[in-house]
This record gives sequence, C-alpha cells and structure tokens, in this order.
Amino acid sequence: MFQTAAYSGTKPEQYTLVIKQLEALLEGEHNATANLSNASALLGQFLPRINWAGFYIVDGNELVLGPFQGLPACVRIPFGKGVCGTAAAERKTLRIEDVHAFPGHIACDAASRSEIVVPLIKNGELLGVLDIDSPETNRFDEEDEKGLVQFAESLIRFL
Repeated sequence: MFQTAAYSGTKPEQYTLVIKQLEALLEGEHNATANLSNASALLGQFLPRINWAGFYIVDGNELVLGPFQGLPACVRIPFGKGVCGTAAAERKTLRIEDVHAFPGHIACDAASRSEIVVPLIKNGELLGVLDIDSPETNRFDEEDEKGLVQFAESLIRFL
C-alpha cells in the first residue's frame, strides 16, 4: 500500500534517522494537526510492510480518529476497548503479534494481522495514541517498539 523510502544501516540507526527527519520537519511548527499529519506520512514512508499508520486523539473518555495514512478507520474507540483503547487506558505500549488473538480487538481493516500502539503522554496527560497496523503476523519486534516509543517521545515536544 505504501511506497517506503530506502533507509540503510541497522534498525536502531534507521529509527535515529527518521526521528531526526521528524524533528527537522516539525521544527518551528506548533499546530498539532499539521504535526500529526506529517508524522503519520513520515511513518507511512519509513515503515515497510504496514497498512495503516496514524493517531487517535483523546476526546473525553474515548479516542477519536486523528491524522493517518491508510484505509478509512474506526472513528471512535472507548478507553479499554481494542488495542488502542487498552493502551490508552493502561498508558502503556502494546505490541500485539496477532490481533485476532487479542480479546476485544476492533477490526477496522480486516487485512490487519499485527499492531503496535504507543500512548502519547505529555506532562502526565494522555493526549492520544500512535497506532500502526500490519498485514503480517508478528511484524513488530522489540527494536520497532523502542524506536517507535522514541519517535513518540520526540513528537510530543511538538504537540
């Protein structure tokens, strides 16, 4: 679905490079929608073998769809429901090898097989989550998790 950019080096080196690109892209801009839009586009180009990359933003006791790259998605997700809602409620990163084995998984795209969700927390406040899906089972490993958590931590400075 996405045309990925070619990045060389180890996976940690690649994440370091994409985080530097993110920071250069967002430097001087403080509009959250614009920054989340560019962040999702950057991830869509950077990450191979994914079918969705985007954000859900806190709205009361639920998450509402934010900027993303991919097919149309679920608009609202209550805290505690599905992978995104659970990650938001627990305020922790969830890396799911097989979404069909996750209790209460919300299937926005039937092609998705694995998922990683990283909460966006700034000054103790949950702002939303970064959500990335793949049509491959077990697509995301520990290096992806570490790199995406660092990506989110960098992004939060611009929100």
